[in-house]
Amino acid sequence: MRENPRPQRTSLRRARTITASVVLASLALSACAGDQSALDPAGPFAQAPHDLIIPVAIIAAVVFVLVQGLIIFSVVKFRTRRDDDGSLPVQTHGNTRLEIVWTVVPAVILAVIAVPTVQGIFEQMGEPDGDVLTVEVIGHRWWFEYYYPDYDIYTANEMAIPTDTPVRLEMTAADLARSPDQGVIHSFWVPRLAGKQDVVPGQTTYLNIEASEPDRYLGMCAEYCGLSHANMRIRIEAMEPADFDAWVEGQTTPADVPDDGTLAADGRALYHDLDGRQACATCHQVWEGEADRAPQQGPDLTHLMSREEFAGAIHELDEETLRAWLEDPNSLKPMQYEVNGIGMPDLDLTDEELDALVAYLLTLDPDA
Repeated sequence: MRENPRPQRTSLRRARTITASVVLASLALSACAGDQSALDPAGPFAQAPHDLIIPVAIIAAVVFVLVQGLIIFSVVKFRTRRDDDGSLPVQTHGNTRLEIVWTVVPAVILAVIAVPTVQGIFEQMGEPDGDVLTVEVIGHRWWFEYYYPDYDIYTANEMAIPTDTPVRLEMTAADLARSPDQGVIHSFWVPRLAGKQDVVPGQTTYLNIEASEPDRYLGMCAEYCGLSHANMRIRIEAMEPADFDAWVEGQTTPADVPDDGTLAADGRALYHDLDGRQACATCHQVWEGEADRAPQQGPDLTHLMSREEFAGAIHELDEETLRAWLEDPNSLKPMQYEVNGIGMPDLDLTDEELDALVAYLLTLDPDA
C-alpha cells in the first residue's frame, strides 16, 4: 500500500507557517530594541513616560487575559455537542450589579491612569526649571534644521546638546512658509530622550529633552511627509558641558577662506557662481563673518565637516559620498526637485567642477 502523503504535506505546511510566524515576530520585536528603543530611557523626560508605560502595559495585559479567558471559556463551555437536544442554555437578561461593576472598574482604572498621563504631558511640553538650552527645530522635506538662538548657530541633521541640561525644543515646519501648497506635518522623535511631538506648519510646538550620559542618540521623523520620509533622520550628540562649550566655540567661528590659487579656492568661486546654473549659495549659507547668519532654503554649510552624516543623516559624510551626492543627489536620496522644486537639484557638474567643489567643502571644518 502507498502511504498517504497528505499528513506529510500538512506537517510541512504547519512547519512553514510556524517558521514564518517566528520570523515575523522576531522582526516586529527587533523594532522595539536597539538604539531607538523607548524601553531604554537615557534621560528624565524619557524615564517618566517609561515608568508610566510599564504599569499601564501590565494592567492592559491583565485585562486582555481576563477578557480573552472569558471568551475562550464561553466558547468551550457552551459549544455545540453531538448529544445536544437543540435547546438553548439558560438565558440571563440583565444583571444590574454586574453591569455596574464592569462599568465602574474600567472607569476607575482610566481615571487613575489619566492623572500621571496628563501630568507627564505638561512635563514634556512645559517650561523646565533651572538653566535651559533653547533649540529651534525647523522641519523641512526631508531634513531637520536646528538654530541655537543663544549662540546664533545654524546646523542641520545633527543636534549637539550638553548632558544633564534640560533642552527646550521650539518646533515648526518651514515648508508652509516657503511654499503654501507644500506644507506638511513632521514629527520629532528620539525615543531614548523623550516622546514624539508633531512639527506643524504655521504653528510652534514644544518638547523637552535631556540626556544623562554622553552618547549619540538616534531618532527620525515619525509622521509620513512624502517621498523621502524614511530618509528624514535625527541625530542628537550629547556631550559633556566642557565639550559642548568647545563645540559652540567652533560653530561660532567663521568659515576659513581658502588661499588663492588652490583647488579649494576654485571650488569656493563655483559655490557662488556656476556659470548661469543655480549656484550652491542660492540655497546654502557658508558664513564667513562679514554678514549676519541667516537661514536659507538648504542646510547651513559653514562647518559641514564637523558632522558625521548628511542628506537627512542617511549617509556618512566623507569625500567619496559627498562627491557622489553632488554628481547625482537623487540617486542617493529620492526627492522631487524636477516635479515641485523640493530637495537638491542635479547641477550637471563636470569632473573638474566636482573636484573643486569637493575640495572646498572639505575645508568647512572648525577643527581644520
